[in-house]
Parts: sequence; structure tokens; C-alpha cells
Amino acid sequence: MSIAKNSQRHIVESFDPRAPGMAFYADPYPTYHALRELSPVHHCPDDTYFITRHGDLNRIYRDPKTFSSAKEAQFKPLFGDSPLFEHHTTSLVFSDPPLHTNVRKAIGDALAPRVIAAMEQRLVVLVDGLLDELEDRTTFDLIDDFASVIPLAVIGNLLDVAPEDRGPLRAWSAAILGALEFNRDQNRLDEGNRSVVAFAEFLLKLIAIRRKDLRGDDIITRLVRWTAGDFRLSDQQIVHQCIFLLNAGHETTTNLIGNGVHALLTHPAIHREVAADISLMGSAVEEFLRFDSPVQLGNRITTTDVEFDRIRIPQGTILTLCIGAANRDPDIFRDPDELNIRRSPNPHLAFAGGIHACAGMAIARLEARIAIARLLTRFPGLRLDGTAERTQRARFRGFLHLPMHI
Repeated sequence: MSIAKNSQRHIVESFDPRAPGMAFYADPYPTYHALRELSPVHHCPDDTYFITRHGDLNRIYRDPKTFSSAKEAQFKPLFGDSPLFEHHTTSLVFSDPPLHTNVRKAIGDALAPRVIAAMEQRLVVLVDGLLDELEDRTTFDLIDDFASVIPLAVIGNLLDVAPEDRGPLRAWSAAILGALEFNRDQNRLDEGNRSVVAFAEFLLKLIAIRRKDLRGDDIITRLVRWTAGDFRLSDQQIVHQCIFLLNAGHETTTNLIGNGVHALLTHPAIHREVAADISLMGSAVEEFLRFDSPVQLGNRITTTDVEFDRIRIPQGTILTLCIGAANRDPDIFRDPDELNIRRSPNPHLAFAGGIHACAGMAIARLEARIAIARLLTRFPGLRLDGTAERTQRARFRGFLHLPMHI
């Protein structure tokens, strides 16, 4: 056996998603490659399975009956009876039909293509305003000063939260999502629970105001007035869908912009190519989504016994779906470890698939396309400045800080 194969075998045999190690946080792709090659349906020490092939993820996404998104069994041992448990078992992404179907319909109109198209000019104004503020500086942090600001403003507008009231939203979002990491950390859980409570109190006040006037087009008002036969969302259900929308929209887009800009600046020839022809930005964003996916991992639970490659997995087993590995599967993508902004077709799974395909994917694409295009146009000499700092998280891949020089 070659040295390379021995190294891969060691990676596979020692892999535990609950403690992947610092090298994994910096660059998970060698680990993904080893797992996909040697153990694509990998039995983990905690009796879960880690799935890394594109075809297997597609199979799971397209069979929500067999592979459930409901998370009560998975989250009860982690969260107990807590605000985090209530939130993460009520939100759209972690629910099955009929709740999932009803909530998806309720927010569907607010995220319709015509609504998103109408957002474009307002988004351009927002991005240009941020760039104006940066223009007199020589350095800035792409995450703090740009990438994280955009989705908070967009989702804040969709929820019709007054700009002066948006201050705590980013911290609440980070704490609630941080609690989803594999490794249990009591301080992180405590902060997540406090954030759910504070966010819920904040939203309940807005819901009470909306109930007095149901003529608005914001998402909160739409959820308040939405009915399907006898079905109506409770205030608590509305709260958790709104928290989810902010969390999903903020995390995915911040990471997408950060990862995309970093990919360009570490591939100078491609950076020059995109800067010379900004019409390539649409396909470039799709490649950023594939190459360094903002959301790396998802989960499902089996509702019956299933088989993958003659491996029998019993009912009630938690599966971890590795989007980051599937998006570099050589059976699907030619030269999968290469950044190719002209890649076509590009059937990445960055937004999952099936009934749980990301409801806000069109918004994320629009935000990233406009933000990165206008950033490159405004600052043609943009370059990395100092050491980029990755977030130490397995589920979500992005940067905590990404220093830039104009």
C-alpha cells in the first residue's frame, strides 16, 4: 500500500465528526477525499453514519419519507427540554410534512422570484453605501465591515425590523447556530438558549404589532395572516420560522461572500478573468458554492432500515450528509479540486435538494453576485492583508475575520 493510501487509511480510521481537529477546520477536503474514496458510508464512533458521495446525498434528499428531517431524537440528548430544542425542532429546515409544507407555502410568496427581482436595486444601493464607507480606508475586514452586514440588512428588511433595532441580531444568530456543532460545549449551549429567549421576546413584540394591522407585505405579517383550511401558525411557530430565516440567510450568505472573495484572491488568474468580464459573476457564484460550500454538513434520520453499498443501516440512525465532500465528487465534477468559474453543468448541492432545498437560495445568489461584483469593480487592487481566520466549526464553513487591503 502506498504512503498516500496509508495516510488516507489513517484519516478514515481516526475520523470522529465530534472532534475533527484543527487541521480539519482549516481544510476539511483531504479528510472528505479519504472518506469518499475508502469509506463513503462511514460508521462513526457514536453509531451515526457520515455520507460523502454526491449520488447518495441525492438519493437521501429525494426520499424525505425514508430520510426524515425531524430532529427530536437527535436533539433531545444534546439540548434537553430547552429553548434551543423547541427552536431547532420547530423551524422549517428541521421539520417534516405537514408542518414543513404549510410553513413553506406561508413564506413562499415573500420569497417569490418577482419579489426577489424587485430587491435588486435596493441591494445595489446598500452595497454601494458600504463600499463608499470603505473607500477612504486602506484596510478593512471583509466579514465585519461588508459580508455580514449585507444579509442582516436584507433579512431585516424582509422582516421589517427597524434598522436601529437590528443591533443584537447577528450575535443571537451566531449563538443559536453555534449550538448545532457536534462537540458539546455547555457555555455555547447556555449562550444559545439565552439567545433563543431574547430573540423570541423581540419577535413576539413585533408579532403583536402586526396583528393590529395585517396589510403589510413583510414576512412576519404574511405568516400572521396565512391560513390553509383550519391551519394557522401559532405565535411560537411564527417566532421560530423568523429566527430560522434570519439564521439561514445570514450564515449562508456571509460565508458565501467570504469564501468566494477568498477563492478569487487566492487564484490570481481567475480573479483577473472575472474582473475583466464581470458578466461571469453568475457562474462564478455557482462555482464558489460548489468549491467551498457555506454549509458543509446536514443530517437526516432513517425511518426504516436502509442499505448503502450492502451496508445495512437500521431504522432510527442519524446520517450526516457531507455536502462539502459531495460537491467535490470526481464521479460528478471534472477536476473537482480546481476552481473553474466556467464550469457547466454544475449540479452542486450547496442548497441541499428535494423538498428541503433552501427556500432563500435565490436571495443568497443575488446578494453574492451583486456584492462581489461591485466590490471587485470598486477596488480593482483588492488583496488579502494578513492572516485569514477561519471559524472553528464543522457544519458551517466561513471566516471569522478576513483582512483586506484596498
